[in-house]
Amino acid sequence: MQTTAEYYCAFCGEPSTTFVDLSAGNTQSYIEDCQVCCRPNILYVSVDEDTLTVTIQTDYQE
Repeated sequence: MQTTAEYYCAFCGEPSTTFVDLSAGNTQSYIEDCQVCCRPNILYVSVDEDTLTVTIQTDYQE
């Protein structure tokens, strides 16, 4: 099961949308390049078990 969620690039601050695989667990992390500046972001994904609300925090990938 997939859904989309928005995150803000840790480098340029621009919003981007990504697909989140809800079957991969309630906490996930992976690297995705920003769709605007192309720099790599570490995405820390949290999924609320009850509402399936997705929250994404970002950090720099050096």
